[in-house]
Amino acid sequence: MPSLRPARLVVPALLFLLAAPVLAACGDAGPATGTTVAVAASEDTCEVATTNLEAGPVTFTVTNKGSKVTEVYVYGEKDGAFDTIVGEVENIGPGTSRDFSVDLSGGTYEIACKPGQTGDGIRTKVTVTGDAAGETGEPAYDREIEMTVAAAGLTGLDGADAKSGETIEFKLQNDTDGTRKLEILDPSGAVVAEAGVDKGAEGEVAVELKAAGTWTVKVEGGAKEIETPLPVS
Repeated sequence: MPSLRPARLVVPALLFLLAAPVLAACGDAGPATGTTVAVAASEDTCEVATTNLEAGPVTFTVTNKGSKVTEVYVYGEKDGAFDTIVGEVENIGPGTSRDFSVDLSGGTYEIACKPGQTGDGIRTKVTVTGDAAGETGEPAYDREIEMTVAAAGLTGLDGADAKSGETIEFKLQNDTDGTRKLEILDPSGAVVAEAGVDKGAEGEVAVELKAAGTWTVKVEGGAKEIETPLPVS
C-alpha cells in the first residue's frame, strides 16, 4: 500500500499517477518540456504570457501575485462549453510559484485562475495550432465531488450519483483537529486510492470507476472512522 502522504492518484485499473503534496493531476509533472508559458494569477486577473501556442507539450509556470491561495485549470472545449479538465495545479500560496505540464492538441482552450480555489475562475482563452482543429488533450478526469470532514462527520456525498466508466476526483477538505486519511474502496472492498490530508488542508484522489456496484468513501483518523457508500450504476 502506498505510504501515507498527501497525494493525487489517477487509477484506471490501478494505474497511479503520483503528484506533489495535495496537488492535482498535472501539477509539477516532471521537468519542463516543449513550450513554457508564464501565468500570473491574482484576485482579479489571470495573465497568460501568450495565447497562441503550437500543439505539443506545454509547461505553465504559475505565480500567485494575490493574497489568497489559488489554483489554475486548463479547460478543453466540448459541445461548445469549456468544462473538460485537461490539466490543473492547486494550492499555490500567495507569493509562490508552481508548474504543471499538459500535452495539447490543436483547438481552443481556456486557462482559469481560481483565487480562493472556488468558482469558475477568471478565464483567458488560448488557441493551439498544429493538429486537427477541435481536438483537445486527454482529460485528467470527468468531474469532481467535493467533501468536507469535520467534527460532525463527512458532508458532500449526500445524493451523489456515479456511472461506471467515469473518472471522478474526490476532494476532501479536512476541518478537523488532526490528520485524516481518505480512501476509496471498490465493490470488492479493495483500496484503490488513498491520500493523507493534514489538518486544515485539502487532499484529492481521482479514481476511474471501472465497475458498477457499491463503492465506499472512507475517512480514517480521529476517534471515529467514517464509511459512506457510493452507488455506481
